[in-house]
Amino acid sequence: MGILIIGLLLLGMLTIVLNYVGVLPGSASNWYLLIGLAFITGGFMVATRYR
Repeated sequence: MGILIIGLLLLGMLTIVLNYVGVLPGSASNWYLLIGLAFITGGFMVATRYR
């Protein structure tokens, strides 16, 4: 469970950072930000259900 939490949080952060750097395909887009925030939200949701 811990690996899933860390993985989702890092994947979301990486998506947002790569969007700002401009490495992702296409120009900087709000969709990439939403995807990154969705991963981060998923990480927090898993973290709050962890026992």
